[in-house]
Amino acid sequence: MDVTALQKLAPPAGAVYVSCIALSAQWLFYYIEPGPLSRGDAYIFNALVACLLICHWRTCYVDPGRIPTDWHERLSAADGHNLPSQRQRWCRRCEAFKPPRAHHCKTCKRCIVKMDHHCVWTANCVSHTTLPHFLRFLIYSVVSMIYLESFFYERCAVIWRKRHLPSYLGPSIFQLAHLLIIVVLTSFTLFILSLLLGRTLWSAALNMTTIESWEIERHEALLRRSRVLGGYLVGPDGEKVHLQRQEFPWDVGIWTNLCQAFGSRNPLLWLWPFAKSPSVESGLSFEHNEIDAYGYSLDPSKPWPPPDPDRMYRSPRRRPSGNGFTQSMNIEDFRLRQLADLNRYTDVDNEYVVRRRPFHERLEELSRMASEQAVSRDEDPFGPEESEDFDPAEDAVLHHDPAGEEAWRNKEGERLEDFGVDEVADFYDEDEMPLAELREVLRARQDVTR
Repeated sequence: MDVTALQKLAPPAGAVYVSCIALSAQWLFYYIEPGPLSRGDAYIFNALVACLLICHWRTCYVDPGRIPTDWHERLSAADGHNLPSQRQRWCRRCEAFKPPRAHHCKTCKRCIVKMDHHCVWTANCVSHTTLPHFLRFLIYSVVSMIYLESFFYERCAVIWRKRHLPSYLGPSIFQLAHLLIIVVLTSFTLFILSLLLGRTLWSAALNMTTIESWEIERHEALLRRSRVLGGYLVGPDGEKVHLQRQEFPWDVGIWTNLCQAFGSRNPLLWLWPFAKSPSVESGLSFEHNEIDAYGYSLDPSKPWPPPDPDRMYRSPRRRPSGNGFTQSMNIEDFRLRQLADLNRYTDVDNEYVVRRRPFHERLEELSRMASEQAVSRDEDPFGPEESEDFDPAEDAVLHHDPAGEEAWRNKEGERLEDFGVDEVADFYDEDEMPLAELREVLRARQDVTR
């Protein structure tokens, strides 16, 4: 069976799981002391379960949104926001520019506004339009299960106090097994969802998506690499790329961040299950904290995500004309071009993209080249500071994945595809492609489709 088809079974399975636990627990309470729930407790618990199921349904079936093709023109005509000074990001899948914080989902087959991740348990993207429902679903799940656990604790305490009485005076083996199973399932689910709720609320307070947390760790790893390698990294064409630390631009204060996450500035609506979903248009641009700004405008040289030499567009190779050379014969420039040639070219989905080898492999090759030249000059290839500070295991791709540098994993072992992102479209995007060359690519693709 197809993976997408299996994912579609997850939402109804989740609703059945919740309903079975809630109903079977209340049925069991009729047969064990101290008896069924009081009318007030039953109303509160079932209201929480109803809110949980409503928010779960909306999390699974609310459309994560489609980016309008003329989104840039709409915002520019309205008030411009921060777009004029932001880098224009191109999606090779949709063949269109994508707004800030948007990513291409490999399951939904389109760019999603403020994409957090594609959740396999809801078969839907957690995005700008669905994040409020996802948060409410987690909150109601944790609160209702804590409430249910309190009922379990009360009944387990009674059984423990009467453990010395004859067995016929207590619950049957079937009832004890039922209680044990339901307590274990509820406790395990509560533990998992509590961790997920804590992480989601923490990210919401920072206005940071799961994908953006990966980008922040990637930026930190690149900064460590550049410090070791003299303050710069080598791009795909052999050019030196100087990296500077950048602050995350979308953190505009805890209150505003939470208002964005819940889709309303009214706290009374944050937990309302029928609250209106945020519109796609409201997720096309976001308030900038202007930390990396100069004067009264944003610094266009510091976009988000930060520059990554391994994600830069590579210019087509040009052959020498005539009997001369078109490239510099400087030894240092030659070494940089030689290092840049350690890329792999791979045909992915009929697209010719550059897959750079993992950093640790390129570093080993650079070290070997430097060692050979040092032996010829009778020198130490690396200084003592670089050899002591650098830890290849910290920044390298520990799993020898043939995919290349996009297989880079964060400290939790996650890569972009683990969040449902199309890595070819998002890691090897064409943000830096010159406009003239981009027009040529689009014209060529149109000619092929005719």
